[in-house]
Amino acid sequence: MRKTMLTTAIGTALLGSLAFGVQASEEPQGMYSAKDILDADVYFNNGSGDEIGEVDNILFDEEMRINALVIESGAVLGLGGREIVVGTDYFSLETHTESDGDTEHRIILDATPEEVEEFPAYNHDWWEQTKVNARDAWETTRDGAQSAWQSTREAISDHD
Repeated sequence: MRKTMLTTAIGTALLGSLAFGVQASEEPQGMYSAKDILDADVYFNNGSGDEIGEVDNILFDEEMRINALVIESGAVLGLGGREIVVGTDYFSLETHTESDGDTEHRIILDATPEEVEEFPAYNHDWWEQTKVNARDAWETTRDGAQSAWQSTREAISDHD
């Protein structure tokens, strides 16, 4: 049951998070599989045809929305073979149906090689810091929401 729920959540997250960036030579699929997107080739958007690497991981937030992709870069353009974190603002999904009926997924990166060099490395330190940042953001949001609720409640009580 949990596996089915997780599969559904991943499918929903992929559909909701990637659908806005889909560029297809035909109609959009309507549903995307994480399995198909993992190992998808990643290219620069500049039309050079330069391949950066491939999708190694998909990172989700607490609400199962895609937060970033981890791209395993090759030693192309001086990037030196490392895993980098690419936020959703920098990529889109492109799909093509091959002559044999198979669908090919490609990630198109809207960044310069210089910008890509500055993307964070996906490692233990990045992961731990990101978890702390997310937890801090949640605490701040939660505290602000409670404060707003309390202020509204007090304002309504004062008028009664």
